[in-house]
Formats: sequence, C-alpha cells, structure tokens
Amino acid sequence: MTATLNPAVEAELDIGIEDMTCASCVSRVEKALAKVPGVTTATVNLATETARIHFAPADQMEAKLRRAVRDAGYEPVAANAVIDAPDASPWAGFMPIAIGLALSAPLVLPMVGDLFGKHWMLPAWMQFVLATPVQFILGARFYKAAWGAVKAMSGNMDLLVAIGTTAGWLLSIWLWLNAEPDEMVHLYFEGSAIVITLVLLGKWLETRAKRQTTSAIRALHALKPEIAHLMGLEGEVDVPIAEVLVGDKLVVRPGERLPVDGVLLEGHSQVDESMLTGESVPVHKEPDSKLTGGSINGDGRLVMQVQAVGSETVLSHIIRLVEDAQAAKAPIQRLVDQVSAIFVPVVLGIALVTLLGWYFTGHSFEFAVIRAVAVLVIACPCALGLATPTAIMAGTGVAAKYGMLIKDAQALELAHKVDVIASDKTGTLTQGKPRLTAFVLADATADETQLLSIAASLQSGSEHPLARAVVDAAKARDLPVPSPDNVRAVPGRGSEGEVGENGEVKSYLIGSLRWMQELNIDLGTLASQAADLQHQGATVSAMAQRTTAGLTLKALMAFGDEPKPGAKEALALLRQRGIKTIMVSGDNRGAAEAMARRLGLRPEEGEVMSEVLPGDKAALIAKLKIGGHTVAMVGDGVNDAPALAAADVGMAMSNGTDVAMHAAGITLMRGDPALVAAALDISDRTVAKIRQNLFWAFAYNVAGIPLAAFGFLNPVVAGAAMALSSVSVMSNALLLKRWKPTLPK
Repeated sequence: MTATLNPAVEAELDIGIEDMTCASCVSRVEKALAKVPGVTTATVNLATETARIHFAPADQMEAKLRRAVRDAGYEPVAANAVIDAPDASPWAGFMPIAIGLALSAPLVLPMVGDLFGKHWMLPAWMQFVLATPVQFILGARFYKAAWGAVKAMSGNMDLLVAIGTTAGWLLSIWLWLNAEPDEMVHLYFEGSAIVITLVLLGKWLETRAKRQTTSAIRALHALKPEIAHLMGLEGEVDVPIAEVLVGDKLVVRPGERLPVDGVLLEGHSQVDESMLTGESVPVHKEPDSKLTGGSINGDGRLVMQVQAVGSETVLSHIIRLVEDAQAAKAPIQRLVDQVSAIFVPVVLGIALVTLLGWYFTGHSFEFAVIRAVAVLVIACPCALGLATPTAIMAGTGVAAKYGMLIKDAQALELAHKVDVIASDKTGTLTQGKPRLTAFVLADATADETQLLSIAASLQSGSEHPLARAVVDAAKARDLPVPSPDNVRAVPGRGSEGEVGENGEVKSYLIGSLRWMQELNIDLGTLASQAADLQHQGATVSAMAQRTTAGLTLKALMAFGDEPKPGAKEALALLRQRGIKTIMVSGDNRGAAEAMARRLGLRPEEGEVMSEVLPGDKAALIAKLKIGGHTVAMVGDGVNDAPALAAADVGMAMSNGTDVAMHAAGITLMRGDPALVAAALDISDRTVAKIRQNLFWAFAYNVAGIPLAAFGFLNPVVAGAAMALSSVSVMSNALLLKRWKPTLPK
C-alpha cells in the first residue's frame, strides 16, 4: 500500500481488499471507511480490489483504516496485491472447483437419467455424504463473508448464496428425516451443491479475466529493470536499481532496457520508445539526447547520466496515471452505487414474499422454499459491480498501449460527447520549433550581428519556442551569447532585461508587436514591412532599447513554423466525426489564419482565434461551453494549464510541460494530433461497453428475479445464469483489448 502527503494537508492511501464479491461489498467498504474520522473520500474498485482513501493526516490513521476494512468483514492487504501477484498457471485455483464438480456429478446423474427414462436416484445418505462437504467446506467462504455482512448490518452476494443454498440443504435434511422407511423422496442436495460449485466456477473465471484487465499495469511494471551497470572508480559494477542515485553514470549495453531517466553522455544508438509513445519506429539518440527508463537500447553502447530515479521517472509517472484511471469511478458508476446500497435487502424481501406467496396459495412448504432459493441465487449482483470498472480498466489499458494516458475516469466518460475542440497552435498543431526567418534592422547602419547576439542573450533563459529560435540562430552563426541580468518575463507579451555592451550595461525589450503598441513604440518605416511578413504567415516580434530618452525600436524579427506531419489529416478526421476544431493562437490574425489554411481549417467559419493572451484561454473555453457544447482543449504549455483545467476534457501533449499534463485528464504521449481523434474513439467504445454491461447486468436481474419468483427457474439454472452473467460482463469488456486507433492515411 502507498500513502502520500498533499501540500493541501491531505493524505492519500491505497489499500488492497480481499474477499469482496459484488457491488454491495463495494458499498459496504466505502461506508465503513467514510465513517473513520478525518476521511474526506473513499473510493473502492471491485475489479482491482483496491480502496483509495483521502483523509486529513492523523496519528495511526493507516492502522485505523485497515481496522475499518477488517471490521467490515474483509481482509486488508497490499495495494497492488492483484497486480504484483506472480504469473500463475491458467489453471491456478481450479482445484476446489474440480472437487466440487467431482462431488456434484453423481448428484446430477439422476437428473440426466430422467431425460432417457432411467431412474438412477442415489440413496439419501449418499446424497448427504456428497453434498455436505461442498456445502460446508468448499462453501465455507460464503458463510464467512455472509457472517461479516450480518455483523455489519448489510448484505452482499455471499449472504444471498449462503441463505439460499443452506435453505436447500436444510430442506433436504428435513424431507429425508421425515420420510417413511424405504420411501424415495426427492431431495435438493444436488441443487445446493451445484449452485455453490457454479458460483465458485464463475468467481474463478472472473479472477482469470481480472488478470487480463490489469495486464496494462503489469506490462508497465515489467519494463523496470532490476539491475543497472554503474560506472565506478574500478570500472563497471552491477548494482540494484534501488541504489542508483541522481548524477550517477550508467552503462547501457546493446539490447538492454534503460534503467532510469537521464541524458546521453557517450555513444549513438536507436532506442525503441514504443512503451512510452506507442510509436514503433526507433528514435535516434546522440550525446545530449534525453533517455527514458524502460525503453530498449538498440545496437550501440551508451553511457548516460542519471537525472531521475524511483517514483520521479517518466515510467513511474505513467504507471501512476494508469493506476489512477483504473482505480477511479466514472460518474455513471453512481447509479450502480445507489442501486447496490439497497439491492440485497430488497432481494431478501422479494424472496420472503415469494416463499409466503407460494405457501399461502396452497403449495407445499418444500415447493415454496425452492422458489425462494432460486430468487436468492439468481439475484447476486456480481455483474452489476463489475460492469463499469472492468470496461474502464480495459479501455484505459489499451489506450496506454497506443500512447494515450487517461488519468481521469470522468474525462474518459465525457470525451465521446465532445463536439468542439480548441487546440493550441504552437507545439500542438505545429512542430513548435519556429526558425528565425528574418532579422530586419530599424537603423541600416547598426551592427546586425551585435544586435542578434544581444537578442539571443535576453532570450537564453526562456523555453518559449520563439526565444529558442533566436538563440539557435545566433549559435548557427557562432555568435557569442553573454549572460543577461535582471531578466523579467511579461506574460503574453515578451521579456526585458539588461546586457553588457562595450563595457556598458544597456536595457532591452523583446516581444509582440501588440506590446510595442501598448508601449507607444513607433515602428516607423518598418510598419508596412511587419504587415507584409504577417500576411505571409510569419510571426513577427520586435526588439527595442530602453534609454533615458525613452524606448527606441532596434529590429524586427520574423519567425516561421511548420505544421506537424499528419496534422492536416488529423483535423480532417475530426471534421468527419462532426467535431468543430478551433485553433487558438497568440499570433496576429494574418499569421494565425495563414497557418490555419495550411492545416485545412476555415477561418471564415470561426475556426481560428488569434491574438489570444494566455490568461484569456480559460475564458475562451468557458465561452465555447455556452449552449451545451462539450469542449475539449488540446495544449502543451504552462500557459495552457488553466484552459486544460477549464475544459470538459483536457488533452496535453507529452512534448510539453509537466504543468500541462497535470492539468489535463488525458495525456497524448506521442504529441501526435492524430491521437486526439483516437482518444475520442476509445472513449466512445469504452462508454458503449459500460452501457452494454450495465444494460445486461440490470436486465439479467430485472428478468431473472421475476422468472425465479414465478417458478420458471430452479436453483441450479439460476446458479448457472448468475455465474454466466459475471463472466459475460468481463468478457464483453475484454473485447476492448482488440481496439486499434484509426490513423489518417
């Protein structure tokens, strides 16, 4: 189990829980945990068998929460017990079922014989000997869990099974003991034994299916190497991965997995990062390239310097995101929770009414009991508890396989409703690596190289794409880039600072033309040239010097960017889905519309929003949501974080910042615009599976309970149907694992 502290004075704890069997168990554990003083929220997932609790930190809180789980009748275990369990044989755990089948088969034989006119009824004592071990040894788990439910004044599937099968067994004992000597009475030992065996078989099949739904997390855990080759004073030394420190130098041999995150110091190689991005094409790595733990080295020997270890690595963050998504509850699950809270008491009431109804209408007590037992057996709400979490686990798992990390179940459920997408331009639809295409001097006699060197100096500390383009242009010409002083960023406008020049410190500003206008800087003869550059699609910035006489324009800088490969086709795919895409840019209108047309967007239809300040993006999202639209925001930068959080669904490109990825519900690990449509598609498929599962789970109980109450189903058929319902829900959810994204051609 894990516990983490939140800066907002809140702690989070994950606890594994054994012996849960149905939606009612989930409800019971959540109520027990919520009663612990200090707990703010408690969410239990039946499929992963875990509880996630948020609470105010207090002494011995973990022990109190574990005790609450135990008092509710369940066993608290390690949080990842299901996921971390070693791979077992496909037949592991089948022995009790095999014994149950072997003991039940002779009891069923007379039923088979009746079909052929044969009477193979076993003596009552032999039926008793065969059925009793099944009832009280193999079925002991049901009594244990049922007793826990009774003590907690609640109900669950095990209580229904225990009451139903015990009633059948006791009825058989009563009929046997009250029969005349040598009289062959019909007993119901076979019904109780077969129901228990079938329920055990259903739970075993369910457990096997659960192993498949957690395969995504298990596969990610398997990417962590256990040993690293540390470069020490005496050469290479193999050390456990847990002993690797930030700053260590590691050797990665050809074909090995990279142990942790770092930067390449020596060597060249092709690295398979498909575990991270879903992209199968290896990525070329050279000195200064970033390396991600878990990816596979090609044919080169690499020497890397460690930059992140343990829970701080990219792989650990990915695992955490997937675990969070699979542990979360979708909003639709609230309906299931409300139903399951009252389900078992209602079923017990229906069973009692069935018993009394048949008995007081002139039927035998024996007949009435069998009908009530059938109601109890068929009503088990296993499928109801598994319908939503299994679909979410399968959907998020296959999405992670193709480079889409869905960390928010609500985002997964809402994404299929999206009809408007607001997408940031730079770094999202374009490559985000603009080049300096023009450097126009305001004074033809000025020294261009010196001004470019000063501009690069001011921009050297910024990660903004335009700033990097200025620095790259200076470096390409081998110009010096001195360190600036007192640099100050002005959000959405530019930056200013001081640079030493010929022994004198001078103050400069670099930013948008709009900022220059706000500062009343006259562009003079360069105004028309700036307009021409913008009309051609360039992003234009200006450089000015601050003197005692005021601000003086020194140069114009024009930047050009290129659309991401496949971006135009990806936007066309969204249009085919009936989704309106709006490109949001801080550029001037001319530059923004020129790029929009290259991407296949239609500015005349309102598909471009230009000159949008970072602080205005969230307001724009709020405006788009007016009228009932479901809006998604796609971005990659720090300034996109508020808009990502404000949107119904936030999608962050992983080539961007951690802030953006934390604000978004979905992270696209490949930075590929085509994954936007793919994320919407897997959301659509997952929600469809949830609805299918809930329909069949509800329909099964709505139809099955009346059929059993009116005598159309006997306990054996009811037991088989109940086991089949859980397995069918799991199997339907697992069909999502066959999904593949439709990529533009």
